[in-house]
Amino acid sequence: MNRIDACFAELRRRGGKALIPYITAGDPDGPTTVRLALEFEKRGADLVELGVPFSDPLADGTTIQRASERSLECGTTLRAVLGWAAQIRQASQIPLILMSYVNPLLQMGTAAFAAAAREAGVDGLIVPDLPPEEAGELLAANDAAGLATIFLVAPTSPPERLRLIAEASRGYIYYVSLKGVTGARAALPGGVREAVRTLRSLTTKPVVVGFGIGTPEQATQVAAVADGVIVGSAIVDQVERLRGRSDLVDQVGVFVEGFVRALRPAPPVA
Repeated sequence: MNRIDACFAELRRRGGKALIPYITAGDPDGPTTVRLALEFEKRGADLVELGVPFSDPLADGTTIQRASERSLECGTTLRAVLGWAAQIRQASQIPLILMSYVNPLLQMGTAAFAAAAREAGVDGLIVPDLPPEEAGELLAANDAAGLATIFLVAPTSPPERLRLIAEASRGYIYYVSLKGVTGARAALPGGVREAVRTLRSLTTKPVVVGFGIGTPEQATQVAAVADGVIVGSAIVDQVERLRGRSDLVDQVGVFVEGFVRALRPAPPVA
């Protein structure tokens, strides 16, 4: 069983919700990326998303754009990210998901990527700019390699498209909570609860919500209806703020632990 499937099966058995922190791989450098992923697991995260930096990140707001620029300036490539994933896998069994735009994947070749990702211990792939109608080749290669291809659902997706994406997605379905690019927001947009409930009426696959979740309180609100929560820009912002400090990994870990605690409230005192 894919580690993603096993993770959500165990969470459902316990009545838990997944916390999925996202970081841009290579920001501020590769060794720190590896240390951050392992720190997130230590702090209680359930899965980890590693963003592959790209020069034209259409779905990402300014926080992740800046992180991608910093990472690319250091020479980060898709193969380098796979190498860091392999280092994480040597020390951990936490499910690892890559988020990459389609161009780097096509440049490597879909079959070559799927094989390399499997070898590195990657469990899933999110491609924001690849709709399921155009993903047949990549989906087939990933399926053959045991790699989950995760598709995004937008707030504007009509019911027939929700069914299509729910059928095509492996691992979990990524519901984008807002119209626009990534970035922490002061308040969650309306309609998230209703949209997640609609998706859940169409599929038994886990539904995870991302984009715009920046506080533990917002994560708690989303987790009331979803199977998991993705926190990205708020974490990447912490990495940027702490660049150059020796306690970066520990302090970002503390930040992530705040979300973990929000999703796993302490049991009542007997």
